[in-house]
Amino acid sequence: MTMMDSLKWLTVYEMLLCALNAALLVWYALPVARRYRWIDFMPGMGVVIAAVSALTGDTTLLAIAIDAVTAVLFLCTLRRLFKPGDGVAAPRRLIAGTIRAVFCVCGIGVIGVAIQSSGELRYNPTSDWSHLGYAEAFVRLNDRFAVEYPFGEWKKIDWEAKRREYEPIFAQADQVNDRTLYYKTLREYLFSLRDGHVRIANEKLYAGNPIFKAEVGGGFGLSTLQLDDGRVQVTLVLDDSPAGRSGIRLGAEILQWDGQAAKDAYRQTTWTDSPNTNQNETINRGRFMVRAEVGRKVEVEYRNPGAGQAVKTTLQAYDDQFATLKQTKASIVRGAPPVEGKMLSNGYGYVKISSFLANTAEVPKAGLTSLFAGSSAPDPVDLLADCLQSFEAQHAKGVVIDLRDNPGGEDSIVTRMAGHLSKEKKLYGYASYYNRNVKKFSINYGEKYVVQPSKPNYGGNIALLVNGRTASSGEGLPLVLKGQPNVTIVGFTGTNGSFGVQTSPIQVVMPEGYIVESADGRSLNRDHVIQGDGDYTGRGGAVPDVVVPLNEQTFREKYVEGLDVELRYAIEAMEGRVSSPAAAKSQS
Repeated sequence: MTMMDSLKWLTVYEMLLCALNAALLVWYALPVARRYRWIDFMPGMGVVIAAVSALTGDTTLLAIAIDAVTAVLFLCTLRRLFKPGDGVAAPRRLIAGTIRAVFCVCGIGVIGVAIQSSGELRYNPTSDWSHLGYAEAFVRLNDRFAVEYPFGEWKKIDWEAKRREYEPIFAQADQVNDRTLYYKTLREYLFSLRDGHVRIANEKLYAGNPIFKAEVGGGFGLSTLQLDDGRVQVTLVLDDSPAGRSGIRLGAEILQWDGQAAKDAYRQTTWTDSPNTNQNETINRGRFMVRAEVGRKVEVEYRNPGAGQAVKTTLQAYDDQFATLKQTKASIVRGAPPVEGKMLSNGYGYVKISSFLANTAEVPKAGLTSLFAGSSAPDPVDLLADCLQSFEAQHAKGVVIDLRDNPGGEDSIVTRMAGHLSKEKKLYGYASYYNRNVKKFSINYGEKYVVQPSKPNYGGNIALLVNGRTASSGEGLPLVLKGQPNVTIVGFTGTNGSFGVQTSPIQVVMPEGYIVESADGRSLNRDHVIQGDGDYTGRGGAVPDVVVPLNEQTFREKYVEGLDVELRYAIEAMEGRVSSPAAAKSQS
């Protein structure tokens, strides 16, 4: 059934090639003595079909695999076109016949694997509208999203309303050739979808983006965050910066910013370096409220920790090379192992999973010997298994798995890790994509992820630490483990709410060369309902079982004293001292 279902993802040309190649390979594999001259021309016909497919833009790995079989088949039978009595006619010798049959079986196997993987590797054309005007390109982008964006209905997006809102602004940018207005409006439109996977893939914010540099290239030497009660406090102060020289200290409360109450200035901040969802918007606003164009002066009123009186000062933005943004932005550290574990002094095991990618760790350099021995980066799943085995040997009282700032990776790695943390087989999710043949979203049953319990299997108490920057596949582990009696999810907020599937992403080349990119699929639960992604209310992701309050005490502990507040709450939850959001709040 899965093989037959996968056929629906093939293009017409791919279907023709698979049928033609499979028929020819079966024919040549059989010891048929009778020859038909017209069959000799069929491999050449396959090459023509492959060429037409490539000219339409289909250069996916799937198409390349099918085209490769077509090309090899053509080359192996080419002599038959000129010497009908030679070549691939049924061989008289057993060895030659066996070799030919094995070759044909291998070719059929390649076609079978290609069909089985066709959902993930399917052709999803890149639209190139870079030659159009701003308004026309936007309209076409909006029209494509209206059909193919995986979460349009889920988020209840009114695409016609989007067109009415933004088309006049793009038209205005057209009329006066205002590249800045065009770029900012394009970003605003994309970010209005509130999806972490919808972005301008090549905007290079920190590497020569002139508009970004002009608008928020200046820093004052500080970063902020808003507490649950609305107060805005300082999370970072750079040495020898305007903020530092003016006397602003870590933990200071910003009362007024540039003539506005701090909470109003915070709420009106729109610039960001990553798409906002409900879960990460607060963090991004705190980072960008205190950015401006280089040279701009702002009046600030603040109160330092322990001080009774507020202080007013004027700060001038300077070119800090985006220092405050870079220091507060989560990123994958290349060369660092994706999984690191240790025993804490209190008897609990701790594992940090920085990503679900297999290639972040550097391969040890041990000369040619290790190269020919096939050395490679360690498997993240094996690293987790080793940690769990070590914790069990040391009789750990429980295990904390830290997923904070985990940007995601590969769902296959997530499901394998979950197998070490779950006693029961369970569905992780189905992938659903827009099918160009039937003009609607369809489930790809060849891409069904299932958690299979595996050894070592840890059955003790588990706490998962998450935050608003736990995104994409990083949200998979808390989503699939949520509800297990031994699992508690802990965080100031839930995960990002951007759990879309990205195998053959939607790509559109817009005017000025900007490449718009979006996830192309959605993850479905066992009831075939979208899971993980934020809906029209903004709710989504994995919601913590224990919500850590962001109040004066927890802020001070985390950002001033440098304590790991979420870890403390996780330990308390496993010890039964905190068991619910309400209980967590009572701790403050």
